[in-house]
Amino acid sequence: MSGPRDLGTLFDDLVERRVRTVVRLSRPLDVAPDYGTSYDLPALAALVRNLAGWLHAAGVRPGDRVAVVKPNHWDYVLLACAAVRVGAVPALLSDHVAPEALQVLLKRLDPALLITTRSVLDNAREHGCDLLGHARQTLTLEGRYPGTINIERLHGHEPPPPVHRDDDEPLVVNHTSGTTGVPKLVVHSNRTLVLGLAGAESTRLPIVSSRKRDTVCSAIAYSHGRAIPWTASVLWLAPSEVVVIDSPDPVVAERVLRAYPPTTLEALPSTYVRWQPMADQPSNPFRRVRLFISTFDAVHPPTVRAFLAATRRRPVWAQVWGQTETGPMTFRFLTRRALAEREQRHPTTRDLGRPIPFRTRLRVVDPRTFEPVRRGTPGLVLIHTPTRCLDYLGEHDRWEAKLTGAWWNTGDLGVRTRTGSYLLLDREVDVLPGQSCVELEDVLQDRVPQVLECVVLPTPGRLPVPVVVTADGALDPFSWQHALHDLPALADPVVVPWEQIPRTGTGKVRRMELRTMITGGHDTFGTGRWT
Repeated sequence: MSGPRDLGTLFDDLVERRVRTVVRLSRPLDVAPDYGTSYDLPALAALVRNLAGWLHAAGVRPGDRVAVVKPNHWDYVLLACAAVRVGAVPALLSDHVAPEALQVLLKRLDPALLITTRSVLDNAREHGCDLLGHARQTLTLEGRYPGTINIERLHGHEPPPPVHRDDDEPLVVNHTSGTTGVPKLVVHSNRTLVLGLAGAESTRLPIVSSRKRDTVCSAIAYSHGRAIPWTASVLWLAPSEVVVIDSPDPVVAERVLRAYPPTTLEALPSTYVRWQPMADQPSNPFRRVRLFISTFDAVHPPTVRAFLAATRRRPVWAQVWGQTETGPMTFRFLTRRALAEREQRHPTTRDLGRPIPFRTRLRVVDPRTFEPVRRGTPGLVLIHTPTRCLDYLGEHDRWEAKLTGAWWNTGDLGVRTRTGSYLLLDREVDVLPGQSCVELEDVLQDRVPQVLECVVLPTPGRLPVPVVVTADGALDPFSWQHALHDLPALADPVVVPWEQIPRTGTGKVRRMELRTMITGGHDTFGTGRWT
C-alpha cells in the first residue's frame, strides 16, 4: 500500500508491514490505566481490537455515533479506530468545551454511546447540565457511575470482523475550536481524512517527513482533527520512536523529553510558550531537534527564535496554516536567519507562506462582493481543496453559507503578496480596521521580553485593549511605552495571569469571552458571519 487506507484496521496494517516503531507515553492511557507507558505496534493493534470488543458489547452497531469526552490523551485516536472498525462514526469532543456547549453538541450527535469520565459528568452537573440524557448509553472509563454501563461487563468480548464503508461516507466527527461560541461539528470522510490528509503526509518528503532514526514527539490536542492524520502518517513512515505528551505542564514535559529526546517536535503554540523557559536552559531537552512544527494558531517570533536557538543542529520550523474543515492550507519554513532580530521592527510570523503544492488553491476576495482583489489588497481568504469537510453536523445551512461555488470561506482576512505568499491579518470577527491584531501582538511580544502572551482586543468606539500575560504579573511601564513609539494608539495594558486567559482545548484564546471579561461587552468591528 502507498499509504494508510482504513482507519479501523490501521494498526493491524502497520503490524502486517512489520513497522517496529515504539510508542512512549507521558502517562498511561485512560482506556488502559494498568498497562504502562510503552507500546509496540502489535500491542496497540490488540488494544484497538479489545476496544472494538467493548463497543460491540455495549451495543454499538454500524452507522451509530460514538461520542468521546475525556481528558486529553492519545487514546482519543485509539477509540476512534475502534469505533470505525465496528462501523460506527466516532465524534471526538474536548473536555475543555463548556458543559452547556457539550449539551448542544451531544443533542446534535444523538450518540448511541457516550464514553466519558466521572469528572466530566460531575462538572456538567455542577453547571446544571445532565449529559446522560443525550446518549442512548454512557460509559465512564474509571468505573461505575449512576446511570452508566459497568465497564467490567465489557471486558473480554471478541470484536466482530472489521466493517468497511464507502470512502465518501462519514468517517469521523471533530469539532472546531469554538473561540466564538459553541463549536461546529465537522464531518470528514475516509477520502478527506485518511486517503487525503494522512495519505499526503505519509509520502516521504525532504525535511518534513519522519525518518527511520527519528524520535517523533507530539504534544497536541488529541481530540482535534489533526490527531488522526498525524497518527496514521507518522506511524506509516515508521520512525524509531513516537513520543506522546498529553499535558502542556513543563514539569511533565521535561521529564518525558529528557527520557526520550526528540528529533522532531510538534506542539500547540500555547504549549511552546509554556515550554519556552526550558529552551533557554544550557542543557535543554531540545538539542537534538531538527524540525519543529506548529499549526492550530498563531505562533509569535520570540517563541520560534528561542526554540531554533536551543538546538545544536541546523533546525527548521515548519509553520502550517490550516483549519479543521480543510486540513493544511499553506506552509512556510522558518530558520534562524529568517527570524534574526533587526534594528527596527523585527520580522513577524504573519507571512504564512504558499499553498500546499498540487493540493490547495487560495483566493483573496472582497468581503462584500466576493470579487477577487489585487495582490497587496486585504480580503477574505477562500480555499479550494479536495480535503474539505463533508458538512457541519446539525448545521448544514451554516456549512452551505461558507461555500462560494467550489470555494470554501475560511473566515480569515489576509493579503496575497507580490511573491505569491499569504499574510494573515486576523479572523474576520476580530478585525481591527487598517491594522492587524496578530501582527501587533507579534511586535509587542518581540519588543517587551517580559510579555509571555499579548492579545489585542479591538472594540468599536474605544482604543484597542492589549491584554498581557507576564511571568510575575508585573509589566515594566518604561519598556511598554518604548515599545509603542511607532504603533497605533492603544489603551492601557491589562495584565492578567496565564490561568485567567480563557482557552479552547487547543490552547487558542477565546477572544470573545476574554473581550467580555475585560471590556464588559462583545461588540466587534467584524460581522462574524463566517465564524
